[in-house]
Amino acid sequence: MQTLPALLAAGFLCAAPLSAYGHPHVFAEASLEVVVGAGGKVDSLGHVWRFDDLFSSTVLFEFDKNKDLKLDEDELRSVAETVHGSLAEFDYFQFVTHDGKEVKMRAPVHLVATFDDNMLTIMFESQPEQELKLDGKVDFGVYDPTFYTAIDFTEDELMMVQGLPAACTRAVIRPDPDEAIAQNQQTLTEAFFNDPMGTDMSKIFATRLEISCGGQG
Repeated sequence: MQTLPALLAAGFLCAAPLSAYGHPHVFAEASLEVVVGAGGKVDSLGHVWRFDDLFSSTVLFEFDKNKDLKLDEDELRSVAETVHGSLAEFDYFQFVTHDGKEVKMRAPVHLVATFDDNMLTIMFESQPEQELKLDGKVDFGVYDPTFYTAIDFTEDELMMVQGLPAACTRAVIRPDPDEAIAQNQQTLTEAFFNDPMGTDMSKIFATRLEISCGGQG
C-alpha cells in the first residue's frame, strides 16, 4: 500500500516540475478563521479543508486497511499524520504577511482528519512564531505552491475574524488572474529565468483575507 506522499507524488503534496505549471487536479473547499485576542494580537488561524469526491475516494482506497469501505479512528489518524508530515515543507499551504512582509507561522502540533459522506476533511490550527499585532495591513491566505490543488473559499463569509478590533476592517480579496499576471509580469519573468520551477505563481492568484487597521489595533 502506498503512503500518502507516494500516492500524491502525482498530486497536491508534490513539487514535481510538471505540476508547477499545470492545472489543479485536486479540489478543496476551505474555511479560515483568524482568532484575535487581547490587545489586537493574532492568537491563531483555524483551517478547514473539505476535499472533492474523487480525491477523497482515492484516500479511502489507500488507507482503508481493513477494507470495510470506511476510515476508522486509527486509519484517520494515519491520514492526518501523513498529511502533517507531507505539508511541512510547504508551510501547510498558508501564508501571512504584515505590511507586505512575510510572517512566519509555527507548524501545527497535529492535524485532524474526518471522513463523512464520502468526503475527506482536514482541520488544523496554527499560531504566529512571533507576536503579530493587527496594525497596518495584515493578509492571510491559503494556496498550493505546486498549482496541483485548488483551495477555494466559495463564499466571503468563509474567511472569518473572531475578535476584530474596532479600528480594523476586514475584506476578502479575490485577484483577477489577468490583472495579477500583468502586475507581476516583470517579477515572474525574472523569477522564471532564475528558477523555472520556483516562481510561486499560484500565490498571486490566491484568495486572501485582508485586515486593515488605522493606527494600533
